[in-house]
Amino acid sequence: MAVFRPFKAVRPLPEYASRVAALPYDVMNSEEAREIVKGNPYSFLHVDKAEVDLPVGTELYSEAVYNKAAENLKKLETDGICRQDKSDCMYIYRQIMDGRSQTGLVGCVSIDDYMNNVIKKHELTRADKEQDRINHVDYCDANTGPIFLTYRDNDSVGEFVGAWQAEHEPVYDFVSDGVSQTVWVIDCPETIKKLSALFAGVDSLYIADGHHRAASAVKVGQKRREQNPGYTGNEEFNFFLAVLFAQSELAIMDYNRVIKDLNGLTQDEFIDRISESFAVEAAPESPYRPEKKHTFGMYLGGKWYKLAAKDGTFDAADPVAALDVSILQRNLISPVLGIDDPRTDKRIDFVGGIRGLKELERRAQSDMCLAFSMFPTTVDDLMDIADTGKIMPPKSTWFEPKLLSGLFVHKLK
Repeated sequence: MAVFRPFKAVRPLPEYASRVAALPYDVMNSEEAREIVKGNPYSFLHVDKAEVDLPVGTELYSEAVYNKAAENLKKLETDGICRQDKSDCMYIYRQIMDGRSQTGLVGCVSIDDYMNNVIKKHELTRADKEQDRINHVDYCDANTGPIFLTYRDNDSVGEFVGAWQAEHEPVYDFVSDGVSQTVWVIDCPETIKKLSALFAGVDSLYIADGHHRAASAVKVGQKRREQNPGYTGNEEFNFFLAVLFAQSELAIMDYNRVIKDLNGLTQDEFIDRISESFAVEAAPESPYRPEKKHTFGMYLGGKWYKLAAKDGTFDAADPVAALDVSILQRNLISPVLGIDDPRTDKRIDFVGGIRGLKELERRAQSDMCLAFSMFPTTVDDLMDIADTGKIMPPKSTWFEPKLLSGLFVHKLK
């Protein structure tokens, strides 16, 4: 049974929404963020990457950055750019990119559900990244970026959402970086109650994206409980900001690989080696995008190849071992190319599918020499692995479009 409840969002006035909304903090570096905020004092990056308002070279994890984030968040309210809703609401958030739409519900989920594994994870988190977001949430006294959650399709939820959209005007409707962003406010207590009841019948929620934000929000909630031993469980710090999407709303894009060198092998030697585990043939088209699981595109020496994993190269009964990213890592990238830890090895890089296959060709002809195009991991794969309590390999999933920050802030008090 999943807890999903309304909250009083701090959000931009409609006339400021397109200028406040910003891509999440973790898809850019500080230099890129400084460029983006030039001429836009309202950008939420002033909160999410507050070092943009401090001298270049400021330590990113310093108290000065977190204090500045809290100050900038407060300023958005005091300057009348953002305002807190007077009653508890849920929100519908629709994004349309390249003609495909995804529609989710914005509200709060429970830190207890996270700890009890009703909210399921599939990724390891890094302590330094966690601590950064813990500090950010703690100093701001708010969840400033939503967690991207998914759940198995529920027709009743979809019907409620569709009916509300049909009968109400959106509060925001703008385009950002080519993606349409539309928001409706659900302020009817009866509708909210019914939606909460529907999610009470949902067994599991799954983190699609935002493992560090989720872990950090939970740890801040636990800390607040320790600071308030008489807590009731109904305080806002017991909950964190999320957008919930039905499984069928989502599409995972390919997450491709580029490699620096052939580990001392000639092209012929390399192809001989990989032919032990893969059937290798000239690709039927150029560039080549794999059309099914367990097939791969390979770009080498100005030519595209099609690779197909041979029988015996993976355990089909193991959902992690049967992932294409695992098959490629265990049968080629590690044993042939000598890259055992793709998290840390500088000889491998990862290219999100949003960049396209031509980007793989460009990289393989410039700073790298070899590229692999992947068949995308599916949402079913993600759920199956999370259900077994296992961890997906690094760089398995790439979601687009990204959820914007700044449209909804959840205060912890």
